[in-house]
Amino acid sequence: MPADSPAPRSHPPRLSPPTWVRWLLLVIGCVIANRLLNAVHMPAGGFIGPMAVSITYGVMIGGLKLPRIGFKLSQGVIGVLIAQTLTMSVLFKILDSWPVMLIATAITLLLSLIVGIGLVRYGGLPGSTAAWGTTPGAAAAMVAMAEESDADPRIVAAMQYVRVVCVVLVGALVSHYLGVTDNSGGGHAANLPASLGALGSFAATLGVVVIGVWIFDRRLPAGALLGPVVLGSVLHLTGVITIVLPQPLLEVAYGIIGTYVGLRFDRETVHNIARALGKMIFASLVLIALCALSAWLMTLLMHTQFITAYLGTSPGGLDSMTIIAIDTHADVGLVVALQTLRLFTVVLVGPGMARLVARFARPSPA
Repeated sequence: MPADSPAPRSHPPRLSPPTWVRWLLLVIGCVIANRLLNAVHMPAGGFIGPMAVSITYGVMIGGLKLPRIGFKLSQGVIGVLIAQTLTMSVLFKILDSWPVMLIATAITLLLSLIVGIGLVRYGGLPGSTAAWGTTPGAAAAMVAMAEESDADPRIVAAMQYVRVVCVVLVGALVSHYLGVTDNSGGGHAANLPASLGALGSFAATLGVVVIGVWIFDRRLPAGALLGPVVLGSVLHLTGVITIVLPQPLLEVAYGIIGTYVGLRFDRETVHNIARALGKMIFASLVLIALCALSAWLMTLLMHTQFITAYLGTSPGGLDSMTIIAIDTHADVGLVVALQTLRLFTVVLVGPGMARLVARFARPSPA
């Protein structure tokens, strides 16, 4: 370069806000959305608000990822909350209703299979990837098994969470009009512990959350949720501990779960599923409607409330359906039992269902 040539002009790098500032903005947005939804008495507003804000943030800005341990421990808090609602009468009711529950689970899986075949056939997605994405059950488990089968885990995760979002939003709306919503935001929550005895019970409750997640997380499907349910139920029913869950703790747990789900969506994920997104949403809504029909049939056999049967048969996540069930005073034990039964069934038959659905994919053009 000649000595008298002007030096190339350097453009200053674009500065992005520090990570803590981005987290602060996200938290503020989640809190505002939570309060707005609670003001209109939307069931599970503490979950849905942060989820909606995080989806918007992840797609428009991105760059944040919630640590998985926070998600697991928050599921454990919901698990202990479930354990608090389980009484001996609820458990006996579940035992008496197991034949109908098996029928409801089989119907839900059959409907999911039919809708999955239709989406694979006409949705324009790769056969094996779309098959795993349409299989109902634990999203994390389906993504893990899809990765082992050489399917695209990003598209599978997106498909799973698109359905979860549709189920949660529709479930919240249905519950808003059919359920008896607890306007305080948590029917089983307590005030902050003030006495030494309450502090001891609260510490024991947190111990159940941590130990339940640690022991069962990798040993059971959805173990971070079901482990504290099992451990907390045993200790609570036998009178060993008294479960104490302050409202602020529940609000934080709801918010973390919603934020974790929302941040799974980013620009790359939306780009990967953009062409089939409308069909995926339509397929999810069709499946929700068909499951609602099966829930109505279930009410005739079990003589239970429609909202309970609807949440129990909805093809959503166990944690999200439980949160809505608690806030709407549905039969939480029955909802958890139905969702758990389907979860374990899907883990067992999911690979076979995915292979069957994949057979109906359109052949790739030469």
